[in-house]
Amino acid sequence: MAAAWELVREEGLASLSMRDLGKRVGMRAQSLYSYFASKHEITDAMFLEGYQAFAGFMLRAIDDEQLANDPVGAAKTVARAFVDFCTSDPVRYQLLFQRTIPGFTPSPRSYAVAVDVYDRMREQLATIGVRDEAAVDLWTAVLTGLADQQISNDPGGDRWTRLVDRAVDMLLADIEMNTQDTGEKA
Repeated sequence: MAAAWELVREEGLASLSMRDLGKRVGMRAQSLYSYFASKHEITDAMFLEGYQAFAGFMLRAIDDEQLANDPVGAAKTVARAFVDFCTSDPVRYQLLFQRTIPGFTPSPRSYAVAVDVYDRMREQLATIGVRDEAAVDLWTAVLTGLADQQISNDPGGDRWTRLVDRAVDMLLADIEMNTQDTGEKA
């Protein structure tokens, strides 16, 4: 797995091949098939490993006391952690949050980890009043958009990552405004 990550970080996700991976680990490509049935199975193992890392990273970023006492501050902390995780490894970001590999669909086991992380995020957002499906969609779109812009247009910089707190304020203001306008709970 480490060799597969090294390879895709050097050459990109689309470059992953059994032949190149075999060379990297000192095996013939055919020998790799005793470990992985296909290239997509390797990609799936990477997807699982990436989401497990993401889950652990986000759990460490969350402070239940801050969430209870300063929900807006906690939302900003979690949003910054998400964007930081994404921008820290652009290839992993592509694998987890963009569908860049034709024909690849995560296995149910791997996808379950992704769904669990998403469900925890929804629970955290609910504590600050973000409950509406459209508001959650907007939240994820804005934060992944900031991460994508940072990776694509200012790698190693902070042009878009420095906007995370403003984006959270903007999102919360929009949610509050829409909640008042409709009289519904966000």
